[in-house]
Amino acid sequence: MAIDQSEAIDKRKTVLIIGINSFVGSNLAEFFRKDYRVVGTYHHKNQPLPGILTLPCDVLNKDEVQLVLYAFKPDFVLYCVGLSTLKACSERPNVCDALNSAGLFNVAELAPRYGARIVYFSSQFIFAGANKNYHEADNPDVICQYGKAQASSEFYLQKSSLNYLIIRCCKIYGRGISPLRNNFFELLQKNIKNNLNTTYDNFVHQGFLDVYFLGMILKMCIDKNVANRLIQFSAQDTMTHYEFSKLYCEIFNESDGLVNSGKWPFPIAKGSSLEKLEEHLHFKLNPLNLEGLLKIKMPTIRESLEFTYKRFNGNKHEGKVVINKGEGISFI
Repeated sequence: MAIDQSEAIDKRKTVLIIGINSFVGSNLAEFFRKDYRVVGTYHHKNQPLPGILTLPCDVLNKDEVQLVLYAFKPDFVLYCVGLSTLKACSERPNVCDALNSAGLFNVAELAPRYGARIVYFSSQFIFAGANKNYHEADNPDVICQYGKAQASSEFYLQKSSLNYLIIRCCKIYGRGISPLRNNFFELLQKNIKNNLNTTYDNFVHQGFLDVYFLGMILKMCIDKNVANRLIQFSAQDTMTHYEFSKLYCEIFNESDGLVNSGKWPFPIAKGSSLEKLEEHLHFKLNPLNLEGLLKIKMPTIRESLEFTYKRFNGNKHEGKVVINKGEGISFI
């Protein structure tokens, strides 16, 4: 007896991406559409994604959030809304708190009514940048507005939700879908292509990973039914934006003559433990618990950029893993 294709599709789990037009949201939509029924929401203008249903939704409006959850009845809700640049969050603290915290509170409060697991992407900036390895159990020591909002969201989910997953991330890079909003990686590529002499920060050290690695890790967590956990997602090593840009030029066969070392302003929040930035900051997230949980080895920044090079040069290289003896997995 033939199985109706639409019936098979209906049996797939549903992933609802709140903020599907964002950089992270659009990339995760592209990654998950192969294995899940992906739907999404946007706020103002929609950037259509082929084959993906999207609806407008204001995360600060509980009624709209509830309507979307009722309509889609998702298994997983990925919260990809918020101001994500340190400068924007510092200049617009009220908007930062509203999108990065208050909107999440609305979604997290309503999602359990439909049996949905809320997935929140936090960042390294909940810490103060000491020269140490940060672990999941370390208490937040916030020095910027962005980290303040995310630390609040982490605390809320851990204390109030019974069905959540928090992924605390290093710097995620890649290409988005919006022609009007260029992220750091896209600007790096444009500056090199246009032969622009550009200065990159050489004081803030952090991990860098291709956004597709985030998709791989999240899919593994879904497949293993990882819930009510906070895990740290990071490369094995750290670099500054300047060092990353130099390495990019090496791997992408570009000249690094226009890549210059400098110091970008770091917006320090009032009342933080750091009054002004004089020393180097180090945001090293230790991924050991993630590696043990999923039995994988996280890549270095060089390995991540080599993966990106293959992904952006027409080679089919979609999250492939190598399975070693037992359950051990290494990214390639």
